[in-house]
This record gives sequence, C-alpha cells and structure tokens, in this order.
Amino acid sequence: MKSSAKNIINDVREALQNSVDETADAQRYSKDKLKVYGMRNAAIASIAKISFKEIKDRPKEEIFSLCEILWKSEYLEEGYIACNWSYAIRRQYEADDIKTFENWVQHYVTNWITCDTLCNHTVGTLIEMYPKQISYLKKWALSDNRWMRRAAAVTLIVPAKKGLFLPDIFKIADTLLMDKDDMVQKGYGWMLKEASKENLEKVYQYIMKHRASMPRTALRYAIEKFPPQMKAEAMKK
Repeated sequence: MKSSAKNIINDVREALQNSVDETADAQRYSKDKLKVYGMRNAAIASIAKISFKEIKDRPKEEIFSLCEILWKSEYLEEGYIACNWSYAIRRQYEADDIKTFENWVQHYVTNWITCDTLCNHTVGTLIEMYPKQISYLKKWALSDNRWMRRAAAVTLIVPAKKGLFLPDIFKIADTLLMDKDDMVQKGYGWMLKEASKENLEKVYQYIMKHRASMPRTALRYAIEKFPPQMKAEAMKK
C-alpha cells in the first residue's frame, strides 16, 4: 500500500533525528542563522537517496508537493533533501516548472547553502533544457530578495562551465555589478569565474572593462582561475 505524504515526511524526519551528529557544525560555514538537526552531508545524502526510492514512481506534482513540505520546515537538512528529490526527477521537467522553483527560492531559501544546492542543479538543469526561461533569471537579478539575486547568478554555474549562455551571463553580471550584498557579489563573481574556463578572453575583456566599478569581492572571485599575468592586470588599481 502506498504511504501517505504524512508518513513519508515523518519517516524522513525520524531518519534525520536518528542521524544527528553533535560534532557536525554547518553554522560555521554561514553568517546567516541556520535551523539544523546537526549532521554530516554524507548522512543527509544517504537519507535522501533511500527515501526517494519510496516516491520515485509518483507523479511529479506529488513529489514537488512533498518537497514543499520539507522546505516549509526551514531545516537546512530538509531543504537539502527537497533539492535532491527535485533534481532526481529532472527528466520530467517542463518549462513552467521554473515557476515552482522561483517560489521556492523566493519563500524558502534563507542561506547560501540551500540557494546553491537548489540552483546549481535543479534550476540550472531546467534552464539548459528550456533556454528561454533564462528570462526568469534576469528578473530575479532585479529582486529585493538577496537570495533571488544570488540565484540569478549561481543557477548558471554549471552551464557556464560548458561555455553556454555567455551573453546572458554578462547581462546578469551587468545587473548585479554594483550590488552591495557580499553573497550576491560572490555569486556573480563565481559565475564569471566558471564562464572564464571556456571563454577566457571574453571574460577577461569584460572584467577589464568593469574592474574599476566592480566590488573587490566579486573581482577576486571572477579572476581566480585567470593566468597570473591576466590576474595581475585585472587587480591593478
């Protein structure tokens, strides 16, 4: 007999509680206050994998609903499992699923850990599948919500590594260029760094054009993988 949503969620939470590790300290990686059980990433990943077997044959909409229940708890580990479940059904994504993911970023993401986990994989994959939906990222870059703005950049990390979407990457970087939030600066700097792996000269030229106005945090992230001479030129006052 198929388990109810309540039973599935209760089983996940019981497994999480039984895996608490008092030596785990996710808080040290975040300046934002985290709500945590306190456990190792490997244990969370194992619970996510085992629990997904129980729901893998259910409709996508039901799985997304279960993810939302986990998100609403505000626990870091439950958010991680929601990210894992939503990515596991990536072959079923449709273009309009961006609206579901937008809602999660806007209402449930409260730290860089869940922001990057969700966006690097789930949202980034959807954008690769449905490139027109990159228009959503450009809208996110204008949001008052710092995590929406970071999401606009970190969603493109994996595509950037592949040399994809370079004009869009520059457009989003333009929007975020003078952002005062360090989490956003690090996010778009990281995006440019990954883009430089396949488009070094174009990213270098972009950096040289904007380095005088770009916050130093973003600049340092963006040029991290540059050859020494390019890096030195970019860092000149």
